[in-house]
Amino acid sequence: MIWAYPDFNLIFWLAAVFTILYVGYMYRFYRINKKLNVKAYRLVLKMLLRFSYFALFLIALAGPSVGTSLKEIKEEGRDIFIAIDLSQSMNATDIGPSRLQRIKFELKNLVKRFAGDRIGLIIFSSEAFIQCPLTFDQNVLQLHLDGLNTGLVPSQGTDISAPLAMALSKFEAEETNEVKSRSLILISDGEDFADNFRDLTAKLNEAGIRVFTVGVGTEQGSTIPRGNGFIVDPRTNQPAITRLEPANMRLIAAQTDGQYFELSDQVQEIQDLMLAIERVEGTVTGSRMIEASANKYFYFLLIALALAVVDMILPLKTIKL
Repeated sequence: MIWAYPDFNLIFWLAAVFTILYVGYMYRFYRINKKLNVKAYRLVLKMLLRFSYFALFLIALAGPSVGTSLKEIKEEGRDIFIAIDLSQSMNATDIGPSRLQRIKFELKNLVKRFAGDRIGLIIFSSEAFIQCPLTFDQNVLQLHLDGLNTGLVPSQGTDISAPLAMALSKFEAEETNEVKSRSLILISDGEDFADNFRDLTAKLNEAGIRVFTVGVGTEQGSTIPRGNGFIVDPRTNQPAITRLEPANMRLIAAQTDGQYFELSDQVQEIQDLMLAIERVEGTVTGSRMIEASANKYFYFLLIALALAVVDMILPLKTIKL
């Protein structure tokens, strides 16, 4: 017999305390009723009954398992690229403390949530770059997330097609005969000055790469800090206002069998994003055989409960009148 929860110290002390208290109780009860024609064998039967179901409770607590069998455990994983918009508009403060700082905080939690998956980072504005290739190394990912800032990429606007093309090329470069679970998380305020992503979404969909998009910002928008002032719109000579534009983000998600989520001070759907990614079936990356046994504690527990009920409903008489 195998014990699933072999806390024998706890079991020993419970048994010892019960035995001492119950023996003391029975002795006191016998002394009091000695002159009342108590039958000794009745006390012995009552003691044996209570000892029996208490012992069965202790056995059930230890989790007895009978018999063993080999069970195959499959290890699953996903390949996930996170593409982060680092254009100047991500410094906007319509989300406190800023869009980029809020995203960095949320991504640290997301990366920890998927510690068993390979995750890579893509940064982009008008161009896309690999900041961190696909890796299981949590420390490396956290280090790269800490260092994200809008000075890492060119500041000539935003081209959403750039990270889509980059992710597609990197996933295809690792193409193998096995079917892989591949996803892209695209994070941006949705301002796209190129609008040429439609061919790429079709290719991503054909390759089985789901794109989950996260719109960051508000429709009211805000100015974009730069130094001690703000970025100025050269057409109006007034501070430029950046707003969340979710239309393209929704379209990309829809065309790749993904989902669209938003992040602002009012709408916080990062948890929904994590749940959506968890629902994506992972790729079997390996398997191992373990020896499993069936826990039979409930048989002992049922017998103990039955004896306890008998003790309560049909008590053995200890006094003969």
